[in-house]
Amino acid sequence: MTHAFISDMSTAYIGIGSNIGDRESNVLRAVKMMEAEGIRPVRLSSLIETEPWGVTDQPPYINAAAEVETRLQPMELLLALRDIQKRMGRFFDATRWGPRVIDLDILFYDDLTIKESGLSIPHPLIAERAFVLDPLNEIAPDLVHPQTGKTVAKMRDELRAADRPDSNIP
Repeated sequence: MTHAFISDMSTAYIGIGSNIGDRESNVLRAVKMMEAEGIRPVRLSSLIETEPWGVTDQPPYINAAAEVETRLQPMELLLALRDIQKRMGRFFDATRWGPRVIDLDILFYDDLTIKESGLSIPHPLIAERAFVLDPLNEIAPDLVHPQTGKTVAKMRDELRAADRPDSNIP
């Protein structure tokens, strides 16, 4: 008799950023803290320096993307990521897109679409943010957005084309 193995693990993609203090160490520390919370890193992109988005009068960021496996449900994952951010010294104040020691965003969770108070999956601004798409493209170019049907690579290419409309560079 054969038994089918049914995993209760989900795959999520987390956007990670830091622009205060030792940015690289902050990103790597956050990944270690995720692992301690049962959010197991499978792949981590390169750490890339990016210009700030939204509020531009602040230091540059180090950004990365991580593919993780977890048994946490989406809201539990969000709360765990918020707890990590707080423990690392992030304050959730009124400064939207302002400087931060760490930022952890759920980009995708399996192929779910969720819109509830405080939680939107996929992250609603993915297609507008090169600092998210570039590292995510490195680890998951063929990942499909469940609402648009576009791959990460396609969204990244479209964003680059929009930034440079006269460019024919692939």
